[in-house]
Amino acid sequence: MPLADRWEEISRLRRMRAVSLLEGTTLLLLLCVAVPLKHLVGISAATSVMGPFHGLAFVLYVWMLIQTVAGGGWSRTETLRMLLLAFIPFGAFVNERTLARRQILLADLI
Repeated sequence: MPLADRWEEISRLRRMRAVSLLEGTTLLLLLCVAVPLKHLVGISAATSVMGPFHGLAFVLYVWMLIQTVAGGGWSRTETLRMLLLAFIPFGAFVNERTLARRQILLADLI
């Protein structure tokens, strides 16, 4: 892989890691803060605000996943795992660690 392509892949991985953390954090805030506030305290505004914010973060995550995978070098299994883990609390954080390892491997090749 040419050096310029490696740098581009590292840049995509860095962006994907950031979006993965954003998506995972918004999911946890929605499930652990907004939903209990709505059902236990009766503050429905919490889910009205956090729900769409998480929705945007999820759409951004899927968009970034498409861009990252389109760069090449990803198997269907890896792609499917990254998509499915986005639906599980803490799954996005597992994805972030996997992306970090891949980023480190690419950086070591430079």
